[in-house]
Amino acid sequence: MYQNIVNYIRSIYRTDKFIPLHEPKFIGNEKKYVNNAIDSTFVSSVGEYVNRFEEMICEITGAEFAIATVNGTSALHIALKLVGAISGDEVITSPLTFVATANAIHYCGAEPIFLDVEKNCLGLSPKAVSDFLEQHSIVGNDGLCYNRNSGRRIMCCVPVHIFGHPCRIDEVIEICRKYNITVVEDAAESLGSLYKGRHTGTFGKIGIYSFNGNKTITCGGGGAIVTNDEFLAKRAKHLTTTAKIPHPFEYVHDEVGYNYRLPNLNAALACAQLEQLGKFIAKKRELAKKYSDFFRNEGIGFIDEPNNARSNYWLNAIILEDIETRNRFLDFTNNCGVMTRPIWRLLNKLPMYKNCQTGRLENAEWLEERVVNIPSSIIL
Repeated sequence: MYQNIVNYIRSIYRTDKFIPLHEPKFIGNEKKYVNNAIDSTFVSSVGEYVNRFEEMICEITGAEFAIATVNGTSALHIALKLVGAISGDEVITSPLTFVATANAIHYCGAEPIFLDVEKNCLGLSPKAVSDFLEQHSIVGNDGLCYNRNSGRRIMCCVPVHIFGHPCRIDEVIEICRKYNITVVEDAAESLGSLYKGRHTGTFGKIGIYSFNGNKTITCGGGGAIVTNDEFLAKRAKHLTTTAKIPHPFEYVHDEVGYNYRLPNLNAALACAQLEQLGKFIAKKRELAKKYSDFFRNEGIGFIDEPNNARSNYWLNAIILEDIETRNRFLDFTNNCGVMTRPIWRLLNKLPMYKNCQTGRLENAEWLEERVVNIPSSIIL
């Protein structure tokens, strides 16, 4: 059976050479725009492409404001600071995500609370959030939510759209609203994905995207913060520009800031990539349809887009029978030169987060043992 899968993947990619998990495609104005940025001599965080990149993100997502950052992790770090996450706070999130989600929480001095996910979309479960808050939280006289067990403030919630599949973000937000918990949306993997006709990343108070080298759209690194709140947008730009007060020649900084602005060189690459977003997602959805049909005939689960969603299918994923089957599949495919990868180890199992509070993680643990990513590069 495994050989049949390898043969099918090779037939799709039309090669007998090594097939990576996800490689970038540069087929448009990338070299032209990067050369323009070099010729302009504006290669750092000031330049026309940085501004254009932010405008394009707003056009694509429908957000009113976008702030370019060096990567998605820095975007999430600043987003959490903007909504007031500080040392001693707690932040609800998923254990089934890339480690950067929890790391950004930790950068603020806060501690993650890991709650369960849903099997169909892999994202944070609204029921898990609701059950946890009903059992373990209380809203104080100050209107803020506190954890009954630790006494700490539960400041915000960070749901993640895994592999580009939207979670039930509207339900998570509605639950959190009852407890005065702010939602920061980790849409790092889901640029171009829609939920109920609305772009992921624009449901919460603030959202973020990543443009890392393995994303659908890349500029080597790169990230973006989006919000409809003008005050937060201005604060985001200020904090990511080392909190420098604008002045023709003096260096005046009014608080601790961060050197997180996206360089113009990277933004030039990003602008050219964003011009291809519609085409890229159409091709990725074509690939996902082929995979879905194939694995259905093979009797293997394939993670399709959830109800009410239009996924970008950043990384395609299958669900195998158990961890032993998963491991045999990983060994076989990688030995055959077809790159496959298990889903992340649950974050609560990593040494730096092993003492964090968790809910019941039945779905997350089940998925951890079975989900495998398969080659997902765009085929032109």
